[in-house]
Amino acid sequence: MLEAYVWPQSYQGGDQIELRISTDADEVDLEVARQGAEPVLAHRLEGIAATDQPTPEDASASGCRWSPTVSFTAPDRSGFYSVVVTARSERADAFFVVRPDADRPAPILLVLGTTTYSAYNDWGGPSLYTGGTQVSFDRPLARGFLHKPEPARRKAQPEPDREARWYFGWAEPNGLSVWSGGAAWWNWERPFTAWAEENGFAVDVAVSLDLEQHPEVLEGHRLFLSVGHDEYWSWGMRDTVEDFVSGGGNAAFFTGNTCFWQVRFDDERREMTCYKYRADDDPVAGTDEERLLSGVWSDRRIGRPEFDLTGLSFTRGGYSRYGLGVPRASGGFTTWRPDHWALEGTDLRYGDAIGIPDTIAAYELDGCEIELRDGLPVPTHADGAPQGLEILATAPARLWAQDEQPSRYAHEPGELENVAMALFGDDWREHVHRVTNNHAAISTFTRTGTVFTAGCTDWACGIEGRDQVVEQITRNVLDRLSS
Repeated sequence: MLEAYVWPQSYQGGDQIELRISTDADEVDLEVARQGAEPVLAHRLEGIAATDQPTPEDASASGCRWSPTVSFTAPDRSGFYSVVVTARSERADAFFVVRPDADRPAPILLVLGTTTYSAYNDWGGPSLYTGGTQVSFDRPLARGFLHKPEPARRKAQPEPDREARWYFGWAEPNGLSVWSGGAAWWNWERPFTAWAEENGFAVDVAVSLDLEQHPEVLEGHRLFLSVGHDEYWSWGMRDTVEDFVSGGGNAAFFTGNTCFWQVRFDDERREMTCYKYRADDDPVAGTDEERLLSGVWSDRRIGRPEFDLTGLSFTRGGYSRYGLGVPRASGGFTTWRPDHWALEGTDLRYGDAIGIPDTIAAYELDGCEIELRDGLPVPTHADGAPQGLEILATAPARLWAQDEQPSRYAHEPGELENVAMALFGDDWREHVHRVTNNHAAISTFTRTGTVFTAGCTDWACGIEGRDQVVEQITRNVLDRLSS
């Protein structure tokens, strides 16, 4: 048995990092490396004395609170640092982030979706997907979140499958958490970070909690960047990024299902609460603090839909090539406005597809309510989409209804019904048609600063697959918004 994690998750250069290890071996070795275009070794330590530390029964909710096994100095350079601990033939993976140097910030700040990592993490007990309403950052990440054996599988399916057995059947024999396909560094942020540095972009790194705990982390940067799956946001996190954009900073979301759920942190920011579909049971429901309800951000009682942050919403998107959410879609976006600056140099024409070879329009996607005007899609704004939102490309998406996922929603409403109830309350049946057949979108809007949103979790799959059109769009966005 070998487990390890670093707490806290982010540091300034020169801080002392505390690595916590539990093992039945007498000693362990470790390597620490900054991950970018190429791994850069920062520390190698051998023969570290270690012990077996007990895991509390409520570790998933309240943390392990293990004692530090070893400490070392944080490197000066901002970035994501992998920590690989070995003992005998066992391996454990951990990570930490070095926040930017305030005196020499890079133009781009990538903020890892670590709140989403924790929501999916099923190490030590239930996650937010298996019955929990509180999860802790103070514990290891389950296997598969930080490292996967190659070839690693995706959540997008080659063929329709109600229960996603193709992924579970790969993860479980490899000793990985089946939930590791939905979150964490390995899936999307890892290939994107490597590509960005290979292409000459200077990128600093922070974690989700930094947006609330260290809001100054964005100072001096030109572009806030989010990649992959960044689903769980607190009120304070949103304040930091939205204030940044209102003040002239830019944001790029190469993500889908972005900022769908509101979360709250405890005073130490070790634990995160989200009641999700059971938001009516949240203690703040019906109180003066109801705006902090830990349900979907678009809930009528919260009154702060994610449109205000990204321009789009999962409530008007959904799934594609995953379960029975548009199971046989092309996996690509259809181009509508090829003359937009974000598509320069791609040679795209009206109606051309974007991202089909790597199926980028898959898993979870964000969109808005649209109508056609002069043959081109425009937002109706009836859903809260911001003024000035331009739709560059679209792809069909759908929220799962109860009868489309009976194994998952056997005793509760489906995603479609839950979203309709959150948006429309008791009158949801009369309005459910408005969120039944949706369209994901690649979009931009400006609110002092400019926001670009790719509208899909799997954009980075096109980056990893070296799709030249996906790469060019990404360069256009990073070049323009970080300069």
